[in-house]
Amino acid sequence: MPYHIKKQSKLGSAVPTDGNEYYAGNNHWTNEYSKRMVYENEADANAQKATTVTRTIGGASYTYQPGWWKNCIVVSE
Repeated sequence: MPYHIKKQSKLGSAVPTDGNEYYAGNNHWTNEYSKRMVYENEADANAQKATTVTRTIGGASYTYQPGWWKNCIVVSE
């Protein structure tokens, strides 16, 4: 069963096609359902959703999950 990742746009219903955005791959989101990235299995989609970023500031490293990943969901088609 194929899967994809979606989130609610910060612009809400101002974004055409019901205010949803779909992960298109390569750090890009789209509001066009047909351009979404499709994953063959749920584990791959969940691994993408679990993406974290590590930054080093003043000698200290901080790892966090960007808001667009925290607020998205994996959907089965």
